Amino acid sequence: MSTTTAVAPLTTGDAEALVTAAREAAEAAGVTVSVTVLDAGGHLLAFRRDDRAVLISGETSIRKAYTALQLNAPTADLVDAVQPGGLFHTLPTALDRPLLFIAGGVPVRRDGRLIGAIGVGGGAPEQDHAFATAAVEALV
Repeated sequence: MSTTTAVAPLTTGDAEALVTAAREAAEAAGVTVSVTVLDAGGHLLAFRRDDRAVLISGETSIRKAYTALQLNAPTADLVDAVQPGGLFHTLPTALDRPLLFIAGGVPVRRDGRLIGAIGVGGGAPEQDHAFATAAVEALV
């Protein structure tokens, strides 16, 4: 008989803490961003777009979070996979939302299990990745 250890899901409180941590990291760098947090089922738990952020940054943050969640990997690690000859070069985009292979999406794990994802958009891809990673690290 196997036993399974329950892992606490990502809560709205967790999601709000992720958004706050990412926003604070971005503000410290002088960057205005949009932040999206999804739960393990891909449901929107938290979203924030500053009025000064570029409008498209909101959709970008959503798609980055969705990509990180669907592929269970930071989007920064997937960029090469979509190049010709890469693992996901022929990946269909007929999903609910097209995937976005640009840094800034990071899975959120608890006890080694995927419980959600965060996406940050608005800065340079490397900055967005750093802000998302800082938020996930602050949650632990």
